[in-house]
Amino acid sequence: MNAALTDTAAIATAMDALGRQAVAASQALAQASVSTKNQALQAAADAIRSRQAEILAANELDIAAAKDRALSGALMDRLLLDAKRIEAMAKGIEEIIRLPDPIGAVIAEWTRPNGLRIQRVRVPLGVVGIIYESRPNVTADAGALCLKSGNAVILRGGSESIRSSRAIHACLEQGLRSAKLPATAIQIVPTTDRAAVGHMLAEMSEWIDVVVPRGGKSLVERVQREARVPVIGHLEGNCHVYVHAKADARMAIEILLNAKMRRTGICGAAETVLIDRGFENNAALIKALLDAGCAVRGDDQVQRLDSRVAAASEADWFTEYLDAIIASKMVAGVEEAAAHIAKYGSAHTESIVTEDQQAADTFLTLVDSAIVLHNASTQFADGGEFGMGAEIGISTDKFHARGPVGVEQLTSYKYVVRGNGQVRV
Repeated sequence: MNAALTDTAAIATAMDALGRQAVAASQALAQASVSTKNQALQAAADAIRSRQAEILAANELDIAAAKDRALSGALMDRLLLDAKRIEAMAKGIEEIIRLPDPIGAVIAEWTRPNGLRIQRVRVPLGVVGIIYESRPNVTADAGALCLKSGNAVILRGGSESIRSSRAIHACLEQGLRSAKLPATAIQIVPTTDRAAVGHMLAEMSEWIDVVVPRGGKSLVERVQREARVPVIGHLEGNCHVYVHAKADARMAIEILLNAKMRRTGICGAAETVLIDRGFENNAALIKALLDAGCAVRGDDQVQRLDSRVAAASEADWFTEYLDAIIASKMVAGVEEAAAHIAKYGSAHTESIVTEDQQAADTFLTLVDSAIVLHNASTQFADGGEFGMGAEIGISTDKFHARGPVGVEQLTSYKYVVRGNGQVRV
């Protein structure tokens, strides 16, 4: 199958073949030792470094094609690879190697009065399907996380990153072969035809146990609408920074600038800043954003702080800009900030900046998002920053996985019961 393939029946046949191969590979992975899996991961990291020139050449072709398609600045940033980002991919895999092997871990155990010994044991999910856009590094992160957690994976990257993803996938295959694991443990859908996505979501429940989308709102909505298997994902990252009345001014400015401007195109970027009316340096906060090149859309009170502030509409409070734009509103305390987040937020990541521990604890308790922070940038919403090596994405679901989806979140469990002849009366 290749990128030019458009025959629906042929795509279905080829996709089902990927599914069958993935199931067979998952059975082999479930029995693989941690040393074997780590050997494959190290060889993959080494291959990413040694084949850097190939990866960069493939990425240059993707970038050129993306420019012709006039992709947004946020998508271009996600797509771009350089030596630093390639080294980060290799290091991310090596961090995954250092993580404890979750498979076979006993989560809980107890003995019943009748002598039955019961254990809850961590096991792989089986076959994971991952559908993503733009970011070719997801190929490395997702492949490595699934391998470490004993899962086979079928990767479907976006058309804009197909060449880069193929080059990275070749490194993962090289790692699997060097450890004598089935190369089909990590497969990539090589066609960019959207029919492959449709078949993957609706017709592969026999092979795929869970689907993880990573991309824009339209992609995630489609996956959640069409998938006939469980989905782990989030629609968007409408993240907030709340600057409390007792915030340190210098810290507040530094955290806010980082949360918004470090990388504007990631899901952990702040999209709204809520400023307590009791914060004495509110004008300096807005000025710092504007001077840094960030457009500010504010309510009436924020507009009065600086003439450069544009009026915010109701839609702005819901918007994930993924750009150098931020919405801003004045609020009267922690409870009002939390209420705003509950109404307009996407349950992704929120931060409070304050020197008042009681206010911080109230915020961390009231705000029901996957990640809540005190005196830290929202851009720490990342599996690597959490010490998880890497992540497949940030889940805003409340079932199975929430927050960064790493190695442990790609597992389930089963009950192992040992007896010595017990029968139930």
